Amino acid sequence: MAIKIRLARGGSKKRPFYRVVAADSRMPRDGRFIEKLGTYNPQLAKDDENRIKLDVEKIQEWISKGAQPTDRVARFLEAAGVREKANRANMKKAEPGKKAVERAKERAEKEAAIAAAAAEAAAAPAEAPAEAPAEEASAE
Repeated sequence: MAIKIRLARGGSKKRPFYRVVAADSRMPRDGRFIEKLGTYNPQLAKDDENRIKLDVEKIQEWISKGAQPTDRVARFLEAAGVREKANRANMKKAEPGKKAVERAKERAEKEAAIAAAAAEAAAAPAEAPAEAPAEEASAE
């Protein structure tokens, strides 16, 4: 029998409240559990002492018997100092793909070329416009 230490959802619609329970992994999420080990109320402020309440002794007892905490419960235990912090895979989903990187590189090159052309135009001597107003004045 595989025991998990996990969250069981309670509360009403859009007002979640969770119990931290030891349950058989084959049972439904909110179904039958073996023992209640604590509570988690995400509606409370993060610095509120009543947000997460854990019975650490019971949890350690269950872990010694072979129970596996879920990822969220493991994070709670790490924050409480019961478990040592685990290295997690940092998925690189936020990084752009190859094509997006190529497009960005091309766009940067185009912008650099435009900026260089603008710098050359600004550095060119401004003699031609100076002559044009003089001719207009003599035409009058």
